Amino acid sequence: MKFNKVVVSFLIVVVIVSCATNPFTGKKTMAFVGNDQLFPSAFAQYDQVLAESKVVTGTSDAEMIKRVGERISVAAERWLVANGHHGYLDDYKWEYNLIESEQVNAWCMPGGKIAFYTGILPIAENETAIAAIMGHEVVHALANHGQQRMSAAYVQQGLAVVGNVALANDEQSLGIFNQSFGIASNVVGMLPFSRAHETEADKVGIIIMAIAGYNPDEAAELWKRMEANSGGQSTPEFLSSHPANDTRIKNLQEMAPEAKAEAKKFGVTSFRPIN
Repeated sequence: MKFNKVVVSFLIVVVIVSCATNPFTGKKTMAFVGNDQLFPSAFAQYDQVLAESKVVTGTSDAEMIKRVGERISVAAERWLVANGHHGYLDDYKWEYNLIESEQVNAWCMPGGKIAFYTGILPIAENETAIAAIMGHEVVHALANHGQQRMSAAYVQQGLAVVGNVALANDEQSLGIFNQSFGIASNVVGMLPFSRAHETEADKVGIIIMAIAGYNPDEAAELWKRMEANSGGQSTPEFLSSHPANDTRIKNLQEMAPEAKAEAKKFGVTSFRPIN
């Protein structure tokens, strides 16, 4: 009973300090680290990555990354302004760089710092797929997913401490708690939390790419190629931070019509050729 009371008290404090709002859902989200701290840290980390990497410049691929990035960022701002979020991007410092690496990866840091690795380009195959990836990664930043994951990790650590304090006088229960908490909190809490972020980034990302003039149907095709590249090997969904490839492809196919309808509100009725 004491353990339950301590946990409930801890969670109440967590709820009280949650102070950010997801612009796409309107829901309150955990934000133990504000953008005034998060953005400078992200910018410094980005600069360090660039300094330690071979940044590709002056090529058609590098120019494509910048071109797509600029279109996606403009589309994101159009959506945000249209939905009442004026000034949401005021502190963003957009930057788009292509890094030479075999990694099949791309990311957007809080505050708009974006990196693509050359290893993802052969799988993307075309500019529209690049826009799908870019939209997805940008939404992670816009929806404060990094901030939420960091806050969730603090909660996980805090609950572990709370559990150890509450069970300090019960050696047997404490041992069971410490053996099971890490796995249980990941499978039941952290991993579903991350998968929800990935699904939200997919859903909103294809809306943003459509507003930018890119056909959202290509997003599902991209993930078919991603699945083929993985050789069909994947972690069971409940043990993964990402939805299974088949789940993702199905979701993107179902989301595409909504993305087209949303883009139409912004005057986009046709899309750039997929090439």
